[in-house]
Amino acid sequence: MEPIKRIIHSNRQVAIIILVVFIAQTLSEPIHYFVLEETESGSFIAHLTKDLGLGIGELAARSARVVSDDDKLNLQLDYQTGNLLLREKLDREELCGDIEPCVLHFQIFLETPVQFFEGELTVQDVNDHSPVFPMREMLLKIPENSQPGTLFPLKSAQDLDVGSNGLQKYTISPNSHFHVVTRNHSEGKKEPELLQDKMLDREKQPEFSLTLMALDGGSPPRTGTVAVRVLILDVNDNAPEFVHSPYEVQVLENNPLDSLILTTFAQDIDAGIFGSVTYGFFQASGEINQTFSINEITGEIRQIKKLDFEKIKSYHMEIEATDGGGLSGKGTVIIEVVDVNDNAPELIISSLTNSIPENAPETVVSIFRVRDRDSGENGKVICSIPDNLPFILKPTFKNFYTLDTETPLDREQQEEYNITITATDMGTPRLATQHTIRVQVSDVNDNAPAFSQPSYTLLVGENNSPALHIGSVSATDADAGSNAQLTYSLLPGPEPWPPQLPLASLVSINADNGQLFALRSLDFEALRAFEFFVRAQDRGSPALSGQARVRVQVLDRNDNAPFVLYPLQNASAACSELVPRAAEAGYLVSKVVAVDGDAGQNAWLSFQLLKATEPGLFSVWAHNGEVRTARPLSERDAPKHRLLVLVRDNGEPPLSASVTLHVLLVDGFSQPFLPLPDAAAGAAPDDRLTVYLVVALACVSSLFLFSVLAFVAVRLCRRAGPAAGGGYPYPGLPDGPFPGQLLDASGAGTLSHSYQYEVCLAGGAGTNDFKFLKPVLPMFLPQATGDILEENPTFQNSYGTS
Repeated sequence: MEPIKRIIHSNRQVAIIILVVFIAQTLSEPIHYFVLEETESGSFIAHLTKDLGLGIGELAARSARVVSDDDKLNLQLDYQTGNLLLREKLDREELCGDIEPCVLHFQIFLETPVQFFEGELTVQDVNDHSPVFPMREMLLKIPENSQPGTLFPLKSAQDLDVGSNGLQKYTISPNSHFHVVTRNHSEGKKEPELLQDKMLDREKQPEFSLTLMALDGGSPPRTGTVAVRVLILDVNDNAPEFVHSPYEVQVLENNPLDSLILTTFAQDIDAGIFGSVTYGFFQASGEINQTFSINEITGEIRQIKKLDFEKIKSYHMEIEATDGGGLSGKGTVIIEVVDVNDNAPELIISSLTNSIPENAPETVVSIFRVRDRDSGENGKVICSIPDNLPFILKPTFKNFYTLDTETPLDREQQEEYNITITATDMGTPRLATQHTIRVQVSDVNDNAPAFSQPSYTLLVGENNSPALHIGSVSATDADAGSNAQLTYSLLPGPEPWPPQLPLASLVSINADNGQLFALRSLDFEALRAFEFFVRAQDRGSPALSGQARVRVQVLDRNDNAPFVLYPLQNASAACSELVPRAAEAGYLVSKVVAVDGDAGQNAWLSFQLLKATEPGLFSVWAHNGEVRTARPLSERDAPKHRLLVLVRDNGEPPLSASVTLHVLLVDGFSQPFLPLPDAAAGAAPDDRLTVYLVVALACVSSLFLFSVLAFVAVRLCRRAGPAAGGGYPYPGLPDGPFPGQLLDASGAGTLSHSYQYEVCLAGGAGTNDFKFLKPVLPMFLPQATGDILEENPTFQNSYGTS
């Protein structure tokens, strides 16, 4: 029958547990579960997903966790089945002691998104502890004159189990004078008392040896025994009595060691040895004996161990006063421990995100909870972070907080944050705990490359060698990593590029460092400057880019010699200048016109008379190339003169060209034009017959020659008109000396914009003709001299090349 009863009782307990769990699941908040202590680890507690209304895979997807404030609960989640399991065995006595029911609180929180559920787990007791007495033998002294019905307190046993499994009753071995009575204490304790059944006679039986048994209510019940030795004493009819009972005192938990808590006092009206009283704890627990001590003589109770309000809030103890005759009296002492703010708040991180993209919206950085083991105001905690951070603290569930970003972050302003969370209680003095969270801001490609300057100007001398490094451009990107790795490339400039000179044929760029190289030799006279754009593009996704304008200016080098436009040296017939013998000093004979394809000082021209048939008769102005008479002419001067004029630029080294002028001195225009020196040199000096024939022909043809001379005189009058005003035969030239030292011939040369004509008498092999120079065009520019001469055959045939 006994096994059947056990099975029925066990099944009843299981049915009750299942019913209680079912009822707890139907409640909304909190969720209640029950489990027997000593249940094996890994045992099933509940279908958590069903109770929370979640899917099976949702626990893992949302990073579900189980936490508790006191860190005593050890539960785990099975993400595959959604079950709540026991991680290890639970000992109810270790968790809750003598507190019944033993309820452990825990929280279930889901991280993404944040959601909390509160749960309670009731740990039910099993009968795994037997009653235990604090000593092996009790000694009880009873006066022989004690009356039947007198109760003598015995020291009770302790059973760590609670409820029906705890201590229920006491029994004593059979005897004829005593039996035991179980008395229920106000605090729920069961204490044994020995009840005297009849009068004692010390002379008949001075001592009794009894066995006291304590039984719990388990199935089967557990027992504990202790020997009780009863000594019969002579008459001592007054027991000690305490003046105050109970004693109540409050003690701060930070009270120093060995400090006096209180002094107890008991009176015994007997005299002699029966009136002397000694004090001691009556059936004190091990915790009380370790924390307090009592002086046997004075009754002073002192503290011998540190108090901790968070562990034990009050102490209830009984003290015993015993006289010399063996009689004793009991008193109660209640010591209340007053909380002191001696525990700083604790901050426990449950979830932490170490890296956040800089363009992320409001993000949960961390989930944490705070606790303070103190009570009252000492246990109230507030959390804060510095004000100058783009983060905010939000209380969520009870003592849980979330740390969120308040605004989007900018890695370029700050790439890392050290956030100090301060948890401060409200006690006096206030205690605080700080915890620093390190958050790194990950880069997003939100900054385009920026050049160090919006435009660059590079100077390159012409005639450079190919692949010459001509300069560099530099751009920076405020991003990091691949988002800041730049690649440089070329883009055509704003001006249309000639098809024969594409940008790729002129310049190249190093894609990694922005160095620019000239790919070909540049010619200042063909291309003085060109512009293009350089693009810097990062390797982000999507890629961002920036542009800068680059202007390359070609610097001129003195690589073009002066070119003489007038007089041309390669004409089919030489040209001579006619000068009347009546010309005064400073008379303008001719003007050497030259240009230089270079620019700047490389095109500044100076003129010099290198050689003359008669030195001192003619001079050349160094600045404008005008050939003038240096003194008045005389009849003794030779009629033919040959002048060699040097034209030199101001380059380094200087380049030059020379030109030969033929000058004829005439007395008016009645004389026939004499042949040039070269032609005269070819005639034989003894050819008198030819001279006679010429003179005869001149006499016969005098009438015709007169008409020709008249026509020449008219032409000379027109030519002498401007010369008489200032001595300058060319319109548009300024009067007076030429300003400055050198003449810049890089523009329109030394010719004016108007047409200029010169008259030359050409001497051939026996024929005399008038020759007119073609008009000099204003479009004749230095940089295009070579091209114009090549593209204008008429001009080339008229002037020739030097």
